Order: sequence, then C-alpha cells, then structure tokens
Amino acid sequence: MSFYACLLRCNDGSYYAGHTDNLELRMAQHNDGSLGGYAAPRRPVTLVWSESFPSREGALAAERRIKGWSRAKKEALIAGDWDRISQLARNRQR
Repeated sequence: MSFYACLLRCNDGSYYAGHTDNLELRMAQHNDGSLGGYAAPRRPVTLVWSESFPSREGALAAERRIKGWSRAKKEALIAGDWDRISQLARNRQR
C-alpha cells in the first residue's frame, strides 16, 4: 500500500498540506466539506502536488516538514524547482 503527502491550493489562495492513503477519496472529502477543519470553508480545493511513500510515517513526516515551509518554498515545490527550494532553505538558515 502507498501513502501520499499532498499539497492542496484552497479557493482563497492558501495552501493545505496533508497525507492520506487514498488521494481520490481524500480530495472528494475535502471538496464536499465532510472533513471539516481548515480546508472546509476554503472550498473548492485543488491538488497541486503529491508524492508517494512506502509508509504512513514517511508521508506524515513529509506533511509536517512542508507545513513548516514558507509560501515561496511551497510554490517552488509545486513548480518542481529544486534549486529554488535549496536556495530558500539556505536563506532561512542564515
């Protein structure tokens, strides 16, 4: 079984990071509002990035890491711009 870390763009332009073992179901739940929480009043949401992991722990670790990132770093992740992600990480360490 695969687990996924994902990043959603909410209708208000904000981002929501999460993890799941079923992306289709989770997207449907977020968009019908049945999960409540942060994304419910910001529907519809759009999946903008996801990555699969062999364990729930790996997906959860990625979610937690991404939640701590700046908006710029999240947007670099969405764009697949690894150079920019690295640059933003170095800037934050200074």
